[in-house]
Order: sequence, then structure tokens, then C-alpha cells
Amino acid sequence: MQIVGLTTQQQVYVASQERKFRINEMLKIIDAELNYPLGEVIETQSYNRYIPLSMDKSFVDQGVIESLKSIGYNLAEDEINIAKVRLLEEAPYPIQTGADVDVPSFDEVKDLLVKEEPKEGLVLGVIKGTEEMASGMDDNLKGIAPLLKDDQVIEQEGIPFNFKLKAMHKYPHIGIIGGSGSGKSFGMRVILEELMKLEIPTIVFDPHFEMDFATSFPALEEEEQVDFSDKFAVYQIGQDVGVNFVELSSKDLSDLLAAASDLSDSMINAVQKLHQKNDSLLTFDQRLGDLQEAQRLGQNRIERDLKNGAVTGNQKEEYNNYLGLLREFGDLPASSISGLAWRLGRLKREGLFRHSIDQIEEGVRARKLVVIQGPIWLLQVFATYALGTLYRKRRDYKDAQYRRQEADYFPPFVVATDEAHNFAPKGYQSPANKIIKEIAQEGRKYGTFLILATQRPTLLDETVTAQLNTKFVFRTVRATDIETIKQETDLTADEAKRLPYLRSGDAFVSSAIFGRTLAIRIRVAKTTSPHTKNPFEELKEQSNLELERLYEAVVEELPVAGNNIAFKLEAINQRLGVTLDVEQLRQKLNLLAEEGLIVAEDSFLGDKSYQIKE
Repeated sequence: MQIVGLTTQQQVYVASQERKFRINEMLKIIDAELNYPLGEVIETQSYNRYIPLSMDKSFVDQGVIESLKSIGYNLAEDEINIAKVRLLEEAPYPIQTGADVDVPSFDEVKDLLVKEEPKEGLVLGVIKGTEEMASGMDDNLKGIAPLLKDDQVIEQEGIPFNFKLKAMHKYPHIGIIGGSGSGKSFGMRVILEELMKLEIPTIVFDPHFEMDFATSFPALEEEEQVDFSDKFAVYQIGQDVGVNFVELSSKDLSDLLAAASDLSDSMINAVQKLHQKNDSLLTFDQRLGDLQEAQRLGQNRIERDLKNGAVTGNQKEEYNNYLGLLREFGDLPASSISGLAWRLGRLKREGLFRHSIDQIEEGVRARKLVVIQGPIWLLQVFATYALGTLYRKRRDYKDAQYRRQEADYFPPFVVATDEAHNFAPKGYQSPANKIIKEIAQEGRKYGTFLILATQRPTLLDETVTAQLNTKFVFRTVRATDIETIKQETDLTADEAKRLPYLRSGDAFVSSAIFGRTLAIRIRVAKTTSPHTKNPFEELKEQSNLELERLYEAVVEELPVAGNNIAFKLEAINQRLGVTLDVEQLRQKLNLLAEEGLIVAEDSFLGDKSYQIKE
């Protein structure tokens, strides 16, 4: 391998007759004066006698062609492989044309590529283009990142990508970007598995009900499987966890109600007036409902009925209460009160106020990964309250430490969510936007970090995006999203052009921790999502189950013919638990016959009889 063509301090061309070049592989230039600089292959092409070097759209120019001739390449006969190589560090002067090129040893790249020991960091995959260097790496780096190829688990190929978790204290927050089917959710799962390995307290908001780690990936060998059952817990909003109404401030309550549907200024004003400190759900709901009824009746009617004695006993007490509410809150618009009542009712129906976040707090203190599931709008509501409460506990503890005061310990924790652009959208406020932005900007000081996954980085709040010091970029096809990625990362133009064509599971990692962009392949996950079954296979399995159930209900009544089908109908319906008529039963029997489970024969009466298959 040799340097050919014109060179610069940043970029060179390398040619070889013996070997083809891999994209992203690292090469060492044999130049002692420059201390053997390293470079990365960013583009590669091959030529032979049937493909002229002067083809349009080739990165090979006339200078490269002349250089190849002078070095001794036979352009008419030889196969020539050429790579465009970007130097990892800018050289003080251009590389000399004709210099030899070699593959570096592991020891020569170890400091560049291995930033953390596997037991201390997150083992997320392998660095692409490092296959030839992997043979010389340390034993503790071998066999720790098996890969998935064509649904088969294969051995680790290359140097493992170990993310230095402790460096997040200096370079906080992770972004995961990729379109549908790019491997984004797969990458998120692998990161969360590694956090569980290190027992890092983590709160996961799961709008897709897929972040369950109870099922091992079926293709893994038994010795490679990991049991995470005691390291995570899954809770559903309204069934397992919720909001303790008594702990809400007027601002918290306004945020929760706004998540059900946007609040007008008059509604916000009404909440601030109606909500009282230490209100329970019962007292606030009663006050709101009584005011709504009082406004419906009207002050004149209430005073008239009280004066005329039209109401007595408990009803008189109610009317006096209505009158007091109207005198105190009568200036609040009836439409605002009705709107608040509807929004509160919606949250009540979802069970938001039936539980507390005590189980989540216990999980964080026990260094577990806590998964919170629910529809996206309800997760936004709940995240506002839960994150605000837990982040405040962590912040209060750290602030007390700084002031050298006594305080209850609350551990650092990580917050992870998919569909992050719904939690912190650009251009408008969402319920969780404020707390997400606060953690993005100040969380590093208090040991609270974000892992935000999104298909649409363009729609994510710019303040949040700017704070994501590490970004995993999977396949992305939208031009606007690619442009955003180019602005927010150090991906080169060549790497950005490759984004629409990345394989599922391949990603670029732009990280301040590494100081450069790396191309990686995510390792196989130890666990699998409950939604991994192919929907068409699911459809087929369900049809087979229904056919089997139908056959079991029918077989004991066979033979069935036109003259007795009505008599057999009741028993078959009873076994199936449905109500079929004669024509529907005949269609079911024909279906069983088509599937070869029973035999259908034409009778002399012109209809069919159905027999057990011998």
C-alpha cells in the first residue's frame, strides 16, 4: 500500500494491488518524521481494465493517475484499489507521495479506541474497520460484544466499543437518533442493559410498552444469557404508580391539567384561586364540582330558594355552601370551571391519582432500572411530576452537601425515553418540557443525566439538543433531519451522505469523550422486546389456533350432513361459545375441509356431508 496523488495535511490517497480497503478502517502511514500518522478510510473504490480511472463521479483525479503510473502500476492490466484517507490529526505539512502504508497494531491504536475497561464502562458494540487489529488486543476485550448477522449470533469482529460512563460527569447526556427500522430502539435496549450491569439507577419512560427485560434473546447460547429479573421493575401509570394529589402545588396541578388538554389563561387563574395547600383529590374535586353546580343554578335562584324556605335540611346546607363559593369565586368564568372539571375527570379516569411514586423512588434507591409505561400523553403528564419530584430530592441533597448540612441521601440517576421530541418539542411547550430542559442544562452538576431517543431530531428542543454531548446516529433519510445532525455533530459531508444507507444496527457515534466520530455496530442484545414477533407470523399462528379450536368443537359431532346440521348446531355452538347459524356453520365446515382436517363429500341430495378424515 502506498500514498499516491496530491496530498494535504488533512487527506491522502492510498493505492494497493493486493488488498481491498474497508470503509472506516484505520491505516498507518510509514513516515518517521511525522511520527507515523494514523488515518481513517472514508471512501474507497476499485478499478480494473473494464473500468477506466477517468470515469465521472470518481474521486480519482489526473494527479492520482500519473502518480500510479510513475510508481509502476499497470493501469491497463492491474486491478487497483484506491482509498481516500482522512488523517486523525492534521499533519504539519503534506505527506510525501510514494510513502508506504500499513495496518497499525492494536497497541498503536489502543489509547485512541479503548477509553474504558469493559467492567467499568458500557460495552455497546464493536468499532467498524478494526477487524485486522483485533487479533492483538487484550484478552479482557475479546468475546464481550457478539454481533447479530442475518438473525444469527456471530462472534465479536473488531475492537469493542466501550463507552466511558464516568466521563458523562464532564460530557453529560446522550442522544439516540434514527428512523424507523434503523436499530435505534435496539441500541437503546443495549445501553439500558449495560446500565443494569453497572447497577446505575435509571428511570425509563416507555410509550411503546417494549422495554421489558424478562425474556432472553432466543438465539443466544445459554452461557451468554443474563438474568436481569432482579435489576429492573415495570410499572404502568394508573395501575401501579401515580400522583399523590396532596403533594401537588398549584403550579404542578396546572401542568397536569394542561397535559390532558391545553389550559387558557383564565383556567390557570381559576386553578390558582381554587387550589388550596394540602388539598386532597376529594376536597378539590368537591370544591370544583360544587362551584360548577352553583354557577349552573345562579346566585339569584339560590338566594331566592333560601329566603322562601324552598330548601331544608342537607339541601339548605348545600345551598349555603354554593352561595359562599359564588361570593368567593363567582368572578371565574363558568366555561373555565367546566373545562377544568372535564380535564380533571379525564386524569381521574386514567387512574393517575390512585397511586404514588413511592415504588419508583424505592427502585431508584435500590439502584434498579425502573420502566414506566403508559400512553404518550399520560407519560408526559406523569414525567412532569415524577421527574420534578425525584430531581428535586437529588438537587436538595447535593445543595445541602455544598452547604455542609445534614440531608437524606438520594442517588444520582439516569432518565431515558423514546419519542423524546414529544417530551421536549421545539416551538411549543409540553408538560415535561421544562423539567427536561432543566436537567439538560443543570443535571450534570447534580448527577442526573438524560438518554433521549428520537426519530425526528429536527423537532427536538434546540436547547436540549445542544446539551447532548454524545450522539448515536443510526440510519436517517429525511433531508431536514440529516441537516440538523450535521449541525449538531462533527459528522463529515461523506459520513452524512452515508446516513440513508446504513444497515440496521450500524451507527456513527459523535462524542466529545472520543474527540472524533466513530463508526460502530451495536452488539446483540441479551434480551428481546415482547413485540419482536413478525405480525404476519402472528396472524398465521392465530388462524391455526382458531382452526384447531373449531376442529375440536366439530369432530365429536361428525358426520354432519344437510339433514342433521341443524340438530348438531346447538352442541357445536356450546363448545365454541358463540352463536352460529346453519349457513355460518356450513362455511366453517367447508374451511376445515379446505385445510384438509375433515372430508367433504357431495351427497345425492345435492348438498355436502362432512366426515372424519381417515
